[in-house]
Amino acid sequence: MEQSGIAPRKDRGRKWVGTIVVVAVFVAGFVVGDLTTSRHAAQATVAYSKLKLFGDVLSIIQGSYVEEVDADNLVKGAINGMVQTLDPHSSYLTPDMLKQVEVETKGAFGGLGIEIGMKDGFLTVIAPIEDTPAARAGLQAGDKIVRIEKDSTKNMSVMDAVKRLRGEPGTKVTIVVVRESSPDPKTYTITRDIIKIKSVKSKPMGDGIGYIRLTQFQQDSHAEMERALQGFVKEKGGLRGLILDLRNNPGGLLDQAVKVADEFVESGLIVYTDGRVEAQKTKYAAHKDGTYTGFPIVVLVNAGSASASEIVAGALQDHGRAIIIGQRTFGKASVQTILPMDDGSALRLTTARYYTPNGRSIQAKGIEPDIVVGDGREPSDSHPGPMREKDIERHLKGDGEEEPAAPAPKDAKKEERKNGKKEPAPGAEARKEDAKDPQLDRAVELLKGWEIFKSRFIEKQRAS
Repeated sequence: MEQSGIAPRKDRGRKWVGTIVVVAVFVAGFVVGDLTTSRHAAQATVAYSKLKLFGDVLSIIQGSYVEEVDADNLVKGAINGMVQTLDPHSSYLTPDMLKQVEVETKGAFGGLGIEIGMKDGFLTVIAPIEDTPAARAGLQAGDKIVRIEKDSTKNMSVMDAVKRLRGEPGTKVTIVVVRESSPDPKTYTITRDIIKIKSVKSKPMGDGIGYIRLTQFQQDSHAEMERALQGFVKEKGGLRGLILDLRNNPGGLLDQAVKVADEFVESGLIVYTDGRVEAQKTKYAAHKDGTYTGFPIVVLVNAGSASASEIVAGALQDHGRAIIIGQRTFGKASVQTILPMDDGSALRLTTARYYTPNGRSIQAKGIEPDIVVGDGREPSDSHPGPMREKDIERHLKGDGEEEPAAPAPKDAKKEERKNGKKEPAPGAEARKEDAKDPQLDRAVELLKGWEIFKSRFIEKQRAS
């Protein structure tokens, strides 16, 4: 999840020229910007010694490597390597990548339509996005992408992979995928398309029940949801119950998640963030004006509900404003900030953790639904199951989380089932509009049952 907007650019003075100047400018920028306390002075001293080592290595490579090397590539490679020692959501963005990120938050870009991450050292599909080339080609959650065009994805960062997979609409990209249920790698040649992420879909479910699906949190998500709510309210009989579907919603902008939750919570905290820097310690509170009240809400979630989705679900659950139905969520409780660099590149850096109103951290845990309901799709024994934050390498540890145990042998994996049934991977199959949806069915039953219970018992009791 990212904070909306981009952090202010810092003036770091002169550009570097050559190896020695690189070191000097790095150190000067660090000292001038941060040397305000003795603690920072000590840190600068340590950093200087490390930067000297960096400069020495760079100088030796430039002077002695068997072939001529590009200093710019070496520095960018070093930065990438540095960032890759952090959590998986921090990354270095080249100018082109930064533009892609900015475009993505507006809900349209050229690509395949998949969410990817790193699992067990492999570039892995988290979930294909509905109605995109990737979903239509048959890519599944858990698929390992081992090759993009002729290049192996071994040691390829997620951002590098995203850059290679995206491109002009109409162009093609070939990927090789390994699936546990299939002994042989499979090659897919997929034509890129404009991926327009319509973040809000809505429809009436009958008897005054409205259904809103939020596919991700982008710039206009709150405004679109507000329009959908107003449409339900104006219907004959008004809005008597709401289903907010956050399944397979990977998150997005923090401010949009806060605004969405604020629509249903009258007062108190929605979420708060806590980081090492004072500016990252922020509390987001609800406002009474304009709050939708007077009807029950059911929120649908699954393992693909991440980050901003978990903020909304966590806030409504803590305030007792909604019943959460579905499967345990992804478990990403960190905030990323885009920090621009002078050359047009940027750092996407994890700068804070967030907590629900009751002070819960759901990092690497996820939100447990009030009512657990499977989605009715039984995966094969060989399918790896849903990928969550805790499965991603270098993830931030959750409260009380222990180091992962050694990988279980394949025979033991067959026993990793929940309530006797293995959890299906989110998005493993694109659900058709008319396909059975037991989670949605349960939500509708619950809301209709509440209306019957209310009219037969509560309202009669009040009348008597």
